[in-house]
Amino acid sequence: MEQGRYRKNDIVTVTIEDIGNDGEGIGKNDGYILFVKDAVIGDTVEARITKCKKNYGYARVEKVVTPSSFRVEPKCRFHRQCGGCQIQAMSYARQLAYKEAKVRNNLQRIGGFAVEYLDGIMEPVVGMEEPWHYRNKAQFPVGYDKMGNLVAGFYAGRTHDIIPNTDCVLGAPENQVILETVLAYMRDNGVSAYRESDGTGLVRHVLIRTGYATGEIMVCLVINGKKLPAEDDLVERLGKILLDGDGVVSVEDGAVWDKRSEEKRKSCAVHRHIAGISVSVNRERTNVIMGKEIRVLWGKESIQDKIGGLTFAISPLSFYQVNPGQTEKLYSIALAYAGLTGKETVWDLYCGIGTISLFMAKQAKKVYGVEVIPQAIADARENAWLNGIGNVEFYVGKAEEVLPAFYGQGSEGQIEVEKRHPDVIVVDPPRKGCDEKCLATMLAMQPKRIVYVSCDSATLARDLSVLCAGGYELKRGRVVDQFGHTVHVETVVLIQRKDT
Repeated sequence: MEQGRYRKNDIVTVTIEDIGNDGEGIGKNDGYILFVKDAVIGDTVEARITKCKKNYGYARVEKVVTPSSFRVEPKCRFHRQCGGCQIQAMSYARQLAYKEAKVRNNLQRIGGFAVEYLDGIMEPVVGMEEPWHYRNKAQFPVGYDKMGNLVAGFYAGRTHDIIPNTDCVLGAPENQVILETVLAYMRDNGVSAYRESDGTGLVRHVLIRTGYATGEIMVCLVINGKKLPAEDDLVERLGKILLDGDGVVSVEDGAVWDKRSEEKRKSCAVHRHIAGISVSVNRERTNVIMGKEIRVLWGKESIQDKIGGLTFAISPLSFYQVNPGQTEKLYSIALAYAGLTGKETVWDLYCGIGTISLFMAKQAKKVYGVEVIPQAIADARENAWLNGIGNVEFYVGKAEEVLPAFYGQGSEGQIEVEKRHPDVIVVDPPRKGCDEKCLATMLAMQPKRIVYVSCDSATLARDLSVLCAGGYELKRGRVVDQFGHTVHVETVVLIQRKDT
């Protein structure tokens, strides 16, 4: 078949030779490149073309003709429909190799670093001991199926169609019984689900957050209104859930809800219990899940968790890494890269609720954190107080706006000099990377070392090219798998000023 003759819905046979950035298989049919969803490198598949361009197209697997040696049986029967686990059909060892190659390719292609140079500075990927049931946060949309039945689960890939699934294999094991209890409360009390089509209905999402080290669980219903009907009934039903190490038990009837597999038991090393129930009011026609108003129905306003011996308060709106086990490894690498001896001043430029700041404070003379979200700074100050850490200060604002303020204070005292020219800058930006002004500010501050934690290796590579052109050198780097069975990956790198 010649190029240009392909049409949508054509079935072609293709052998998968590579993997794309979004986890799709890449193969060729008579020279025509196809990006094939749900295919694994090494597969030979029959694929249905879903979209055609002149020299390439997109397709999805219809049939696996010859399975790859890297193909495994997925644990979740919804993995192809759901947008969450793009590479669950790939062996975990091959997933790690894919993620390591993805980061290195971006550093080479976008950052301009030579392969031989990367060979010398990149350290081995840090994988997970148990890549299941690791997520401490889940947000389940609530709605209706085509028959009008009340359902909750996850959105199908690139749609807002809900796949009914209350037992995600990446989430905390107890999420299932909690979510089923909420749905039963809604059915019995005639509580409606939100309809995106016309903005009617009440319950939009159910947020569940778990403190893996403390066992504390938060349940928050996002509602399109001020109040839930029969709130006391919801609180009573959730209060009757008892969680133990072997199964999820309903106190009301004593029946075992879900006998746990070995990996579920491993994820529940401590007794877990519901510590707080709340509602989040969101009446906007928006894709933003959480509303700004939080009202506690029962228990605590926030829960606590521990990472690396530090305690963190987590509210429904807090940003907190979803994989606490791997986060401790990630932050420990960042701390090692910072090379702190107790004499250094550190700036943490996207500090969030202070997780990295407090890690650094254990070995630094002084840490300054800056974050644009006021609530996050309030949480960061509370977390410093919880841990008895006094050598940290937090500021609200953008780094490129907060930092220059110290230049115009009219004083050349030691504290001002340390603020302007710290020994170390740590940066953990959102997926879009650092703002251009932020990069310029970092270069102006001339720290000896910059530790960059990234959730997107493409923007990391882009920013590193700017920083290295400004007098810095990439010295160390490591990939950490925070999100098993997905295409997302974290990277931490150390860059050092060339004249130090």
